[in-house]
Amino acid sequence: MSGPIICVGHAALDRVYRVDALPKGPGKIRALEHVETGGGMAANAATAIAKLGGQVELWSRVGDDDTGHRIKLGLKNAGVDARYVETFEEGRSSNAVVIVGADGERLVVGARDINMPNGTSWLPMERVQNAGLVLADLRWVEAVRVIFARARELGVPTVLDADLGGRESLTEILTLTDYAIFSHGALDEFLPGMDRQQQLDRIMLMGPHHAGVTLGAEGYMWRDTFGGGACAGNEVAIADTTGAGDAFHGAFSLMLSEKRSIAQCAEVANAVAAMKCRRLGARSGLPSRDELETFLGKEL
Repeated sequence: MSGPIICVGHAALDRVYRVDALPKGPGKIRALEHVETGGGMAANAATAIAKLGGQVELWSRVGDDDTGHRIKLGLKNAGVDARYVETFEEGRSSNAVVIVGADGERLVVGARDINMPNGTSWLPMERVQNAGLVLADLRWVEAVRVIFARARELGVPTVLDADLGGRESLTEILTLTDYAIFSHGALDEFLPGMDRQQQLDRIMLMGPHHAGVTLGAEGYMWRDTFGGGACAGNEVAIADTTGAGDAFHGAFSLMLSEKRSIAQCAEVANAVAAMKCRRLGARSGLPSRDELETFLGKEL
C-alpha cells in the first residue's frame, strides 16, 4: 500500500452567500443562504481525498489568528492530517467572500497575507520519500519548487493544480511536474491563441508526461505519452461551482495513487467535481466513497 498523499499550498476560510443574481454594481442584495466553510485549493483537494477514504496530509501556512485556528480545526474534523500546517504569529490567514448566483457561478473576493513567510526550512522533507503522491497548487511556489524537486529525485509522482497564482514560475515548475492539470481558463491565459490539442502538446514539451484540462460540465481532456483521450462530464443540478476544480484534483490524485488508469482517474474526478457542485460551499457536497460508488453505479 502506498503512503499518504501530500497536498501542498493554500488553505483559507470561505464565507459563501447564495443570491438570486450576482451584483452588477453598487447596492444591497439579500442572501438566500449562507455557509462558512474551509477553502483554499490544496486544502479543499486534501479534504476531498480524506472524504473518499484516502490518507492525506496538508503542508500549508496560516496566521496565528482566529481564522487560522478555524482553518486547522476544519481540516482535522474532515480527517486531514494538519500537523504540517504551520502557524505564523506575524501572518494573517487567508479568507474569502464568495457570492453565488442562481446558476451556480460565483464572484470570489479573496484576501491573502502577502507578508506570510515563504521559507521552507521547517518542512518535513523526509516524509516525501514515503509519500504515495504529491499534489500542489501554485500559491506557495517556494515550497512547490523544493518538494517537487525532492519527489523527482525519489520517483514520487507529482500532480500540479496549474490554476491561480505563481504564473511567473509556472514554466519552471512544469519541468518538475509529472501530471499538469489546468482549468480551461488558466490554460487559455497561459497559452493563448491555440486550440486545445496544441495547448496540451505544448505543455507536454515543457516537461510533464501528462497534460490535462478540466472543461466544467464538458469533462476532461488530456494528452500523455500514450496519446491522450477525453472523458465526458456529469449532468447535475448545480448549486455552487466553488471548489469543483479542487475536488477534481483531489479525486484524480487519489485514483492515481491507487494505480488506476487515466480514464478511470478522469471518470472518478469528473464525478466527484459534479457531486460537489450540488451543495453550497467548497466542501459540503464532497462525497464519501460509498456515495461516489452509488453515483457511478459501480464499486471502485
